[in-house]
Amino acid sequence: MDKELEHQFVKNLEKHQNIAHKICRIYTNDQESHNDLFQEITIQLWKAYPKFRGDSKFSTWMYRVALNTAITLYRKKKRSVKTQDYDNVHFKIKAEEYNDEAEQHLKLMYDAIRQLNDIDKALVFLYLEDKNYAEISDTLGITEVNARVKMNRVKTKLKSIINP
Repeated sequence: MDKELEHQFVKNLEKHQNIAHKICRIYTNDQESHNDLFQEITIQLWKAYPKFRGDSKFSTWMYRVALNTAITLYRKKKRSVKTQDYDNVHFKIKAEEYNDEAEQHLKLMYDAIRQLNDIDKALVFLYLEDKNYAEISDTLGITEVNARVKMNRVKTKLKSIINP
C-alpha cells in the first residue's frame, strides 16, 4: 500500500475513531474487551480500506465495517464461555455536590442496550448517533421501512427492560 493511501487512512481513522469507541462500548462489558474490539475494528478497516471507493462518506463506510466486525465477534463470543461482567468501573473524585443521576440513567440505558440482539444494538447505536432512517438502512443493508419498524419495536423493548 502506498504512503498516500496509508496517510489518508490514518487521517480518516483519527478523525472518526469515536465511532469505533462508541460501538465498542455497546458490544463490550470491560476495558480489556473494549480495547480488543477496537483493535480488531482497526485491523478490519485497514484491510478493507483499499476497497473503499468513496461511494459513501468515510464515516458511513466505517460504521458498516465496524458494526459488522463487532457483530461477527459478538456472535463468536456467544459460543464461548461467558466471563464475569466487570460492571463498568468508573474512577471519580468524590465531591459533596456531585449528582450521578445522569450517569446512572446512562448506565441503565447501556445495560438495557446490551440485552438486545446484535442487529438491534446496531440499530439503536445508529439512531443515537442521529442517523436518519435512509443512512441507517444503507449502513445495515435493510429497507428504510424495515428500519423504522424495527426501531419502533426496539424502543418498546428498551422501555420494558428499563421499566419492567
